[in-house]
Amino acid sequence: MASKSKEQFVHSVFESIAPKYDVMNDILSFRRHKAWRKFTMKKMNVQPGSKAIDICCGTCDWTISLAEASGTGDVVGLDFSQNMLDVGADKIKRLHLDKQIKLIRGNAMELPFADNTFDYATIGFALRNVPDLVQVIKEMQRVVKPGGLVVSLELSKPTWQPFKGIYYFYFQRVLPMLGKLLAKSYEQYRWLPESLVSFPDHKQLAEIFRNTGLTSVEAYPLTGGVAALHIGKKPKA
Repeated sequence: MASKSKEQFVHSVFESIAPKYDVMNDILSFRRHKAWRKFTMKKMNVQPGSKAIDICCGTCDWTISLAEASGTGDVVGLDFSQNMLDVGADKIKRLHLDKQIKLIRGNAMELPFADNTFDYATIGFALRNVPDLVQVIKEMQRVVKPGGLVVSLELSKPTWQPFKGIYYFYFQRVLPMLGKLLAKSYEQYRWLPESLVSFPDHKQLAEIFRNTGLTSVEAYPLTGGVAALHIGKKPKA
């Protein structure tokens, strides 16, 4: 799929599934995504008052976690789907975090911020959806300060048999049917397993992090490799 048509298709997917996105995330991750994010936040050790940007923020769960951990620091949530941002904005308002969190409709490939702006840049369950993941990682690195962290939490490829076989059966056969039942989106959820086929495994993605210039790169496979956390540090000048 050409990058432009992929971008347009991904946009249409997320615009259409936004109201059911949180429910489908539970199903997609075997209800583990909250535990994965909790583990991620522990590893990140967000410092009070620090600034963060959550790229492809979707319905803003991670954006909210970052704001709560920072306490007073400005947090930006950026996504190209207005429908997703609208769902996120409602959550943020309910939690009275709308003065701390700013939501922006924008492109992960070209972040509308100056170099060295944030302490943390995160992307959750979205790196496999972008037209060019290397470009997005470079942009995340550009906008964090020297010593700042670039963090990706993403679905990955299980390495342990027989779990690998069960997982792929679930992903390729069961999940699209659940998508059809719950979100009326068979085509969109059939596409999700396809998005993982060409996506690098956790070791390859760690290497990509290093190749973009990030240092102290850590990779953590989660739940038998169903997901993976990657953390890299922008070198200090």
